[in-house]
Amino acid sequence: MLGNSQASTKPLFKLIKETQLSLLKANNSQESERSLIKRILSRPEFSAVIAAVVIYVFFWSVAAPFRTLAATMTILYQGSTIGLMAVSVALLMIGGEFDLSAGVAVVSVAVVTSITTHSLGLPLIVGMMLSIISAMAIGVWNGWLMTKTGIPSFLITLSALFMLFGLNLGFTRLFTKSVATPNLSGTPGHDLLRKIFATEIQIGRGPEVTLNILVIYWLMFVGIATYVLLRTRFGNWIYASGGNPNSARAVGVPVTKVKIGLFAFVGFSAWFYSMHQIANYNSIQAGSGYGNEFLYIIAAVVGGCALTGGYGSAIGSAIGALIYGMTVQGIVYAGWDPSWFRFFLGFMLLLAVVLNLNVKKFSARR
Repeated sequence: MLGNSQASTKPLFKLIKETQLSLLKANNSQESERSLIKRILSRPEFSAVIAAVVIYVFFWSVAAPFRTLAATMTILYQGSTIGLMAVSVALLMIGGEFDLSAGVAVVSVAVVTSITTHSLGLPLIVGMMLSIISAMAIGVWNGWLMTKTGIPSFLITLSALFMLFGLNLGFTRLFTKSVATPNLSGTPGHDLLRKIFATEIQIGRGPEVTLNILVIYWLMFVGIATYVLLRTRFGNWIYASGGNPNSARAVGVPVTKVKIGLFAFVGFSAWFYSMHQIANYNSIQAGSGYGNEFLYIIAAVVGGCALTGGYGSAIGSAIGALIYGMTVQGIVYAGWDPSWFRFFLGFMLLLAVVLNLNVKKFSARR
């Protein structure tokens, strides 16, 4: 009888154990599903991806020219003109700082290259070397002055913006008696410069469909920056420096060097983009660039960068720049008044901040 009782309890214990295992698997599956959703929602570029899809579908439905391959190449190029600088600005914002001189710094580099090459008669390669030194020096100066004085980077770079803007106009008028930099189209080495920085790559069979090489450089910048942020110690330092600099210093993060390095990277990006402009347009208006810094910041913020630092991604800045390109060209292809573009930029910035804030709160609750 005792043997029968023990035999009858074995299936019961087995059933209970199987039930517990199935419940555990179900709970693990739910937790895994919640974890995946949370990871997706917590990505800085999540809101930007949704916005990009909505904007693309909208213009695709209202503007027939928007659907062509040529339009896509134009949109990508338009995005790259903002996106290449937006990558470095995004990294700087993740590090907790701003650079309002980034727009005019691009023109400053072009002024140095053009004047040293055309007006002073130096070889183009020498002008390029002097300009990259100048660009990096501007970034290092901004970063060093900010870290040494404790003055917010907003004010440091705002003063640099006005000083560089004045220097651009002053030196250009001094050497050329005009507000445009010298035309470098006939300068020895300019053809090589154009091949490196402004080549048009044919896409497909039609000669009218081309892709500017700046788009490829832009994607390379995004890829390298993403790798640095996610896979290197320096990337961790960037997030730590922007999130909580005091705590970062306490654990040995060289916050000062990180911030100066990020400002220097903005300077290098300004040089790189300036070389494209010189190669593509031969000459630049000395008074241009003013206001472009806000476009770089908007692309970064729309892509998920927090204004307070410590949060964001390079991929997000690329999506923000792509949204800019789609909007600029979409308005043109739709035949609308371009005057509405600035309103859309402001609205897009406000909406991005609100969406990012609410997505982060929702992700935290889950």
